[in-house]
Amino acid sequence: MLVLSVASEIYPLIKTGGLADVVGALPGALAPCGVNTRTLVPGYRAVMNAMEGGETVHHYPMFFGGAAQILTATAHGLDLFVLDAPHLYDRPGNPYTGPDGRDWPDNAERFAALSRAGADLAKAIMPGFTPDIVHVHDWQAGLVPAYLHYDRSRHPACIATVHNLAFQGQFPASLLPKIGLSSESFEVGGVEYYGTIGYLKAALQFADQITTVSPTYALEIMQPEWGMGLDGLLRQRRSVVSGILNGIDTEVWNPANDIYLAAHYDDKNLEARARNKMALQKRMGLPVDSARPLFGVVSRLSWQKGLDLLADTLPLISSVGQLALLGAGEPQLEEKYTNARSQNIACEFRYDEALAHLIQAGADVLLVPSRFEPCGLTQLCALRYGAVPLVARVGGLADTIVDANEAALAAGTATGIQFWPVNGMMIEAAIRRALRLYHDKSAWALLQRNGMRGDVSWQHSARAYAALYREILQLPA
Repeated sequence: MLVLSVASEIYPLIKTGGLADVVGALPGALAPCGVNTRTLVPGYRAVMNAMEGGETVHHYPMFFGGAAQILTATAHGLDLFVLDAPHLYDRPGNPYTGPDGRDWPDNAERFAALSRAGADLAKAIMPGFTPDIVHVHDWQAGLVPAYLHYDRSRHPACIATVHNLAFQGQFPASLLPKIGLSSESFEVGGVEYYGTIGYLKAALQFADQITTVSPTYALEIMQPEWGMGLDGLLRQRRSVVSGILNGIDTEVWNPANDIYLAAHYDDKNLEARARNKMALQKRMGLPVDSARPLFGVVSRLSWQKGLDLLADTLPLISSVGQLALLGAGEPQLEEKYTNARSQNIACEFRYDEALAHLIQAGADVLLVPSRFEPCGLTQLCALRYGAVPLVARVGGLADTIVDANEAALAAGTATGIQFWPVNGMMIEAAIRRALRLYHDKSAWALLQRNGMRGDVSWQHSARAYAALYREILQLPA
């Protein structure tokens, strides 16, 4: 099978979150399943600089405000199409915001262009490339199914994956002519969404199949509480909605040979892990103390992630343990954690791949108190690295962590600590439960080893995606 993937970021070329990790890891995981994937991404500076080769396969004399071309290239072992449109993508900042932290004012055009190019490639504008499936990711590629629908020409089947329903891509209806959609598309059964153009809504409306990144999240988003205004449409299309759990790249995330660690280890020599705890304490300016439990956070700082609630537990953590936090996000949350810094509370507000690996290898507990979580990758990395995840029982967190309740401990199957509902009192209670388990060395080692011996790779999920592709194409399993 030949699959065209369309996404706004891809690891290791350009990354702001888990979307890039998934888009970057899935092609390699799908290859053993007989699936050949080529990914279309915008020609950001980082992407253009990383490309090996680069051959023009299509030229647009005028494309959303300037000349553009589609290049075919490789980078870091990934087969790519790159939309080289300097007027849209050759600029500083991350893919979505400028150096001032504000959304680029032309994001509607920038990602409509990505979708338009994706739809054109789907219709075989490149000789010799006729995809069987188009797989689009999140709102930035959400108009691909809409363009294909309104082009009214033969096209491949389309799958839309929702990585986070909270990010929807809504833009003024006045932009409809500018992005190349007719007035007839602006209806409830089209791209119209509460008086705006809904990029993600368009994907959910017109994709042949809809996936989310965990089974529980697929059910949650059909409920009004977490459907973000799209639950009605999702319930209407429930027969084509499914959840396929994310994995992680277990070559990139491997404590046995991770270049970012002070010491390598596996589940058979957990003692060596202590050197990473010491290195993390030194790196973050915390007192070196092997006895105090070290809590870690690697996260966007946002309401979704529950970090406002976690901040209220910092006096407890500081009195009995330590916290190492890495992340960036909402200014008020950054300020709250800045003000909470102390001898035992250390925070760094940025993205740092090396430090993220060291936190996973050095923290005793990895905190993920999310109000909602489509899948979550940080808890999967924690399992792999022997950091015990303490998570809210939502979305993919519920699907990946076995709570250390009495029955699971007795059966020897527990891998972490879950709590529900998501509020300050329950987070504090879960932290106290983690403290009790931490001081029971045999129980703690069991949690660590159970997590490290589990399969958090892409292997199972890749097979599920391949099976879905075959189902759409009505091919034998």
